[in-house]
Amino acid sequence: MKIGVFTESFRPYTSGVVRSIELFSREFTALGHEVYIFGPDYPMLHPPKEEGVFRFVSVPWPINPDFALPIPFSSQLGATISNLGLDIIHSHSPFLLGRLGARAARRYKLPLVFTFHTLYDQYVHYFPIAEKTSKHVVQSIARNFCNRCNMVVAPSQLVINYLRRIGVEAPTVNIPTGVDLDEFKEVDSNWLQENFQVHPEEKVLLFVGRLGKEKNVVFLMKAFNAVQELFPDTRLVLVGKGPQENHLRQLSRQMGIADKVTFTGVLPRQTIVHCYASADLFVFPSVTETQGLVIGEAKATGLPVVAVRAFGPAEMVSHDEDGLLTDPSIPDFTDAIIALLQDKELYDRMSKQAYKNAQLISSRYCAERMISVYQDLLDDRAFASRIRKPYRNKSGNMIVDYE
Repeated sequence: MKIGVFTESFRPYTSGVVRSIELFSREFTALGHEVYIFGPDYPMLHPPKEEGVFRFVSVPWPINPDFALPIPFSSQLGATISNLGLDIIHSHSPFLLGRLGARAARRYKLPLVFTFHTLYDQYVHYFPIAEKTSKHVVQSIARNFCNRCNMVVAPSQLVINYLRRIGVEAPTVNIPTGVDLDEFKEVDSNWLQENFQVHPEEKVLLFVGRLGKEKNVVFLMKAFNAVQELFPDTRLVLVGKGPQENHLRQLSRQMGIADKVTFTGVLPRQTIVHCYASADLFVFPSVTETQGLVIGEAKATGLPVVAVRAFGPAEMVSHDEDGLLTDPSIPDFTDAIIALLQDKELYDRMSKQAYKNAQLISSRYCAERMISVYQDLLDDRAFASRIRKPYRNKSGNMIVDYE
């Protein structure tokens, strides 16, 4: 099978979407399939040329210079798709390149699959003008794009429920991004202590992710401040960077805990696994995640998780089994952390179960499920003999039908 992936972000940029694409692509290739990536260039980073990766001219995004906005045009795209002989197109964005992929799928009569990675309406704070209006516009764009697809992949059942609430009527399937368990076979449980001057006696609370408003890290900082009052021998390690980093550093100084908060910046993939292994607890306050892949990674090293009960994390954490889910309140989040720090029996039980549960979401298993979805679409004889024709239903939603 030849799979065309259209995405607004790809390496060297780091994100959950990029990680998902990399994992699925690696597993698809191992299963004997061919994957071709259509993504942005990063003019400031000069990514090397890679076989099977086709990059579009891009410009840095003013709000986040590390991110690039691809120009969705190429005079060679049609010839490239024809020469590759793609069987299916999988979009990972409802915007620039995602829409380009959708047009290509329609033109060449290929099945169109879309993974709904992101609760896009939760990111409109990056567009400070008319935020409320922007939220409705973004929901409309996402809904209409989903309804053009032959299949929408959601990382959790709660996301499927969300899609139904905003009017998505296209077929959906719940397939999370799996965890590459092989990465966690040889890890250094003292890596943070040796590389970031973390004291061996300190209990390490770990967060991995973008330091942006949508990740709710200010909430985490306030909860950690409360934890510090009872457990001064704790340390918060934040792996990643983002637009809130300077604010978070300033906040830690104002709270008097700057010497207890470690900012590592962005780390190479091969060292992030050591961060998990050398921490004691994974803390995840985000309320905008469609999955929370980092939660699965943390569990792969036996880390119990404390997370806010919302969307993806609510399904990634089995409450009172491999972690604790809390209401989105600082006292509840703080109490959950303290419960695991002071109850060794509870901690050990959840640590063992976290490792065990992580084995159930391997990247190979999730990739096999995705290939099964592709194959079902390709095996639909009716699909091969009919041309997709979008139309609007009575509710005004865009629906894909066939002639």
